[in-house]
Amino acid sequence: MLFLTQLIAIFIAFISHQHEAIAQFVPGYSSVVAPVHKHTDAAKPVYSVQIMTAYVNMQFLHENLLIDLDAPFIWHDCILLWNTYAGGCPPNKLCTYPVSCEEYQCTDVRTTYSYNNPSCPPVNNGSTLPGWGYCTCPVNVVNPVTGSCGEAFLDYDEFTMNTSNGKNVFTGLYGAYPNAACAPSSSFQEFPANVTGVMALSSSPYAFPAYLNEPLKKVMAVCLPSTLSSPGVFFYGNTSYYLLPQSSVDIRSFLSYTPLVNNPDYFGYFIGLSSIVIKTRSIEIPANSTIKLSTIDPYTILRTDIFNRVVRRFSLVTKRIPPAKAVAPFGLCFNASVTGLRVPDIELNLEGGKKWSISTANSVKQVTDDVACLAFVDGGVASEPAIVIGTFQFEDNFLVFDFEKSSFGFSSSLLRKKTSCANFNFTLTN
Repeated sequence: MLFLTQLIAIFIAFISHQHEAIAQFVPGYSSVVAPVHKHTDAAKPVYSVQIMTAYVNMQFLHENLLIDLDAPFIWHDCILLWNTYAGGCPPNKLCTYPVSCEEYQCTDVRTTYSYNNPSCPPVNNGSTLPGWGYCTCPVNVVNPVTGSCGEAFLDYDEFTMNTSNGKNVFTGLYGAYPNAACAPSSSFQEFPANVTGVMALSSSPYAFPAYLNEPLKKVMAVCLPSTLSSPGVFFYGNTSYYLLPQSSVDIRSFLSYTPLVNNPDYFGYFIGLSSIVIKTRSIEIPANSTIKLSTIDPYTILRTDIFNRVVRRFSLVTKRIPPAKAVAPFGLCFNASVTGLRVPDIELNLEGGKKWSISTANSVKQVTDDVACLAFVDGGVASEPAIVIGTFQFEDNFLVFDFEKSSFGFSSSLLRKKTSCANFNFTLTN
């Protein structure tokens, strides 16, 4: 009896130890990571994140999805099959399982989280797939390159990313299982080459962040490259971030933070603006102004009254630089033959007293060999939102969205820190 009692005690101690070990288990990674590519072979510059999708012939298919901070859900080039194990999927093509029109996701997306665009017609239940007894779930999608509306079909998807500690990329993989939507290949004809979908990174519960496990879903970081030759970097996870050549310097030490501002009319992200300052002079802006952050608009858009004030002040502080004839869509251009063209910073004074400095690299766009222009455009007298920060101003700026703290972190130009968004080390390590 004593032996039996001792045996039970040892067993209980073993189980308790195992539970304690499980409770204390910490994964060997703190984030997931993917490369970000710049594309200029479309109507406007756009940026994509590279995700692994289907596992075919002992390797993952890779897909470049256009980064969209506003899209309510992911949609991409794929084919619906109700039974993927029965064959029928073309070689090197992504096939996914459909969401039925009778499932709650279908109704939820259509009624609450669909694209809000006047060009989109109402959608009805789709036809059934061969051998499947349910109707599919068509949803509207808006092409971020052209603005046109199309149709896709809601599905169950699987996306895979490499794990990381913010400095190295590990061979270990992380899988997420979002509801996305399949669209025909024809939907992406206006996209850049090799970009076959839209990666939704908005606050919608059907955007990618919502499908990540804790604590990854709490923090998103993106660093858009200014070059086509080397990728930028995209992270999920509350981690340290490192860029070469300063591989021991945590990029978070460069960041300032301002609160994210809720706007119920959009799925995207906003921050509060108190003033715009150019060479110590403040530009008049409406009280309680907010800035929309956009990865679709290539340049900062200002409502006409704000645009005119910015251009007037910028013209005054750059009067020593020879002017040039304006090149659309810009309103103020310079003779770029001037050696070492440099202009004063444009300072965005944000909520919480933080300052985002837009330096020459992010304020002046080289249009031709002889002409450079202020990379701000006139949005019109009724532009809403009144201020939209575009991707040219994001390039080589490290941006962090902290959803747990509802804050936005920004570095200003990394070029002033002797690094860039193209300096993350993507070499795989075990």
